[in-house]
Amino acid sequence: MKLYFAPRTRATRPRWMLEELDVPYEIVPVDLTAKENREPAYLRVHPLGEVPALVDGDVTVLESIAICMYLADRFSERGLAPPVSSPLRGPYYQWLLFCPSRIEPAIARWAQHGGDVAEADREKARTRFAEAAEVLTRVLATGEYMLGDRFSTVDVIVGSNLNWARRVGLLDGRDVLSGYVDRLFARPATRRAFGD
Repeated sequence: MKLYFAPRTRATRPRWMLEELDVPYEIVPVDLTAKENREPAYLRVHPLGEVPALVDGDVTVLESIAICMYLADRFSERGLAPPVSSPLRGPYYQWLLFCPSRIEPAIARWAQHGGDVAEADREKARTRFAEAAEVLTRVLATGEYMLGDRFSTVDVIVGSNLNWARRVGLLDGRDVLSGYVDRLFARPATRRAFGD
């Protein structure tokens, strides 16, 4: 498997997944500053020129969450996704989609600086993030991980978002969420994925 990767992008999510799964893979660096993502060879891999992209034999998967879901199912014996028949499968889907629909837009809007985002819009983003953070806090108050006492793909996605939120100051005073991020980033696989 090849993971087309650039640091400080959503490509860290599938890299973290691959490290958690402990399966062989190759990192193919894509230098965004040199615009390697706009070169014809890379556009054949990802037509929009974005990272990440995963190539697994004849299968190419785009979008970081889709890649993580694919990997969890591809290596289902590793237990990073509940079985399809499990009652946890519904919450698994719910939390995976909660991030791009609720958390990421709020963090992105809050993190934008300069004249292109009015202060009132940034405050709306903070409020939206706070609402989502309260929901996550209630979930994590009852278990170590998003699906209870077992680490899963959901933790990769939620954890990467909350790490970003912490970097831009949105987790200040949110001890439950900060503790959760600390636990996740103490994992050996996480340290390997974010090491460089």
